[in-house]
Amino acid sequence: MPETLTSHSARAATMIIATVMVGAVVWWLRAILAPLALALFLMVIIDGLARVMEHRLRLPHKPALGVGLTLVTLVFALTAYEVTIHASIFLTRLIGYAPRINGLVQSLGQDLGMSVPPTVDQLIAQMNLPHYLSSVAGAAKDIASGAVFVFVYLIFLLMARTGFGQKARTLFATPERFEHARSVFERIRKGVERYIWVQTVAALIIALASFVLMRLVQLPNAVFWTFLIFIFAYVPIIGGAIGILLPPAFALVQFGAHWQPIALLIGAEAIHFAVGNFISPRMQGVSLNVDPVVVVLSLAFWGAIWGVPGMFLSTPLTVVAIVVLIQFPSTRWLAVLLSRDGDPMNYSEAPPDPSRPSEEEKARIAEDEPPGRPLQKR
Repeated sequence: MPETLTSHSARAATMIIATVMVGAVVWWLRAILAPLALALFLMVIIDGLARVMEHRLRLPHKPALGVGLTLVTLVFALTAYEVTIHASIFLTRLIGYAPRINGLVQSLGQDLGMSVPPTVDQLIAQMNLPHYLSSVAGAAKDIASGAVFVFVYLIFLLMARTGFGQKARTLFATPERFEHARSVFERIRKGVERYIWVQTVAALIIALASFVLMRLVQLPNAVFWTFLIFIFAYVPIIGGAIGILLPPAFALVQFGAHWQPIALLIGAEAIHFAVGNFISPRMQGVSLNVDPVVVVLSLAFWGAIWGVPGMFLSTPLTVVAIVVLIQFPSTRWLAVLLSRDGDPMNYSEAPPDPSRPSEEEKARIAEDEPPGRPLQKR
């Protein structure tokens, strides 16, 4: 018994030390690893789009991959362009709203018992605005350089992906080991693709419904807020909540204490609640089976290490970690703790892959194939 306890204690201590060392290395190499992780994330998106076009539209693989890369690039370029253009317009209008903001600050200060509430100019002077502007400029520079690295990594990953299969066959000595490794990779791919699919559709629903609501109350810069809500929706837990609170706050400045801010707040909360509790679970089919506490801790952990990219990638990285931890008996207990229901094998039974044809579609495609040309398989 003492030897067993000593063995378990030594194993736990070794695991804790290894985790701390891995975390330190990941933080130290964050300038390299964060763009690489984002590039891998985008490659999964592009590969999923390519397989959808390949199997549904029956496009050849390389053209489908090129179309997927073009679509993803256009979406990101359009989002960056719209946010940049409308952000300048929004800041210009915000300067003109200074008297209204002063009125709101004074009203709030009086409610809090302040005899002489500060003005916006005084608050800006106390905030050391030049320091914050330099920080924002530095962050924008880092984002721009990081985007270049992500794109370079993505191009080379797409160029090298054709040799992944042969490398895997050479790496694993027996067919059984190769099939096991392939099944692990498939589980990771399905989990990440399902997360991306659900988050994208949910973000689109929230953003478009919020756009309609903002147009109904005639809120300016509705397009700018729509793109921001769509981007924030990819950050788990807090992203959607922050995104839907920004338009009501701006409406309070725009319209004052009238019905528009209240209508926006109630409508946005209703949209977020409906999507989060009814639409997303139905689309997801089988849950990712990640404990909500783990999602929050993962968001905080990866956000502290990699910043904003880590927040976007926190849930996919947790999915990858669970699948990897399941494979080893010594770490399976960690996968159990990270899962929602204590059975991390649950989400291995993923819903049908939308990129692949069903059995009926396979039969129909086989009938349409010309004689002597076999059905392509992947």
